[in-house]
Amino acid sequence: MSETREAMVRVNQAGEFGAIRIYAGQLAVMGDRTSVSGEIATMAQQEAAHRERFDALLVKRGVRPTALQPLWSAAGFALGAATALIGPEAAMACTAAIETEIDRHYTEQLEQLGSEDPELSTMIREFRDDEREHRDTALASGAERAPAYPLLFNAIRIGCRVAIAVSKHI
Repeated sequence: MSETREAMVRVNQAGEFGAIRIYAGQLAVMGDRTSVSGEIATMAQQEAAHRERFDALLVKRGVRPTALQPLWSAAGFALGAATALIGPEAAMACTAAIETEIDRHYTEQLEQLGSEDPELSTMIREFRDDEREHRDTALASGAERAPAYPLLFNAIRIGCRVAIAVSKHI
């Protein structure tokens, strides 16, 4: 089943919101005291810019945001805080996992859109490239050294897939 453009805008805005909350949780725990705090703050600023653009597109196209935003706010912050409590590498593993999944998600959307919606395609392509940079930064910053990395990485990816699936509709 193909995803509607309305669902794409809704889920993408929700994802950018969730990313901001994850980084907020990480920074609340780590502050500016770790080797990755600066990278996290920079990525959080980029995600905030992405969200602003998706917020504007929601309004422009009359798309309702996900009703699950309060849940994603709490869950995102908790995930960020929990991974930061494990350590900087776990915080980076969280980013690597989520951005790997978002890369897959955005690439699927671009394939589905083709040339049908240049405005949305351009945004998704630009943001996908940023998310790939975030993933690469996380890997370069020691994500794979996190305790139980494969388990952590795959559990977060599964959670991300679930959040994507339900945010398209609810």
